Amino acid sequence: MSAQPMPGKLTLDDIADLRAYERERPEFRAKVIELKRRRRVEVGPLVTVLFENRDTIRFQIQEMARVERILTDDGIQTELDIYNALIPAPGQLCATLFVELTTEAEMQEWLPKLVGIERSLVLRLAEGTEVRSIPEAQHEAQLTRDAATSAVHYIEFHCRSSQVAAFAAGPVSLVCDHPDYPQEFPLRPETVEELAADLAGSGIG
Repeated sequence: MSAQPMPGKLTLDDIADLRAYERERPEFRAKVIELKRRRRVEVGPLVTVLFENRDTIRFQIQEMARVERILTDDGIQTELDIYNALIPAPGQLCATLFVELTTEAEMQEWLPKLVGIERSLVLRLAEGTEVRSIPEAQHEAQLTRDAATSAVHYIEFHCRSSQVAAFAAGPVSLVCDHPDYPQEFPLRPETVEELAADLAGSGIG
């Protein structure tokens, strides 16, 4: 079994068995769909960033267990070990970056162009303060490529206390400064509020 998770991380006790999950699923699924709406940022036409939290990751694990019929504690623990890294600690934001391509031609064109996209996102705060994305360490080796990027990346932003305060005060923009995909998107107030709670640690629990 794994080491004891850090505060705010999911444990076996947080993951319902399949029968119990079926009972709560309609309400929980509706809650997470609305949560993801507030936490999703479209960065231009090709990139979407979903900022994860405890509820979105619990939903991910519950749905995987449901589809794949994962019934054992060891099986669930394996998923916890993979996905707990995507639950942010105070002062941190965690996100899944999707490169949204639908055709083979688009993939052949854009996946080679967008190598390095996982290090090209910047949170631009007041007075020009910037916080750059880094790949999530546990998944970096399997998702980072030299010739063509992956369509999915897990990324993090680490903020000092002064940056946490600046984020909460707003405004905040999510910028992509990749040379082949320059974009900037101002975050909606509801998104800033959600993510400020993550940074403050009040989004945990």
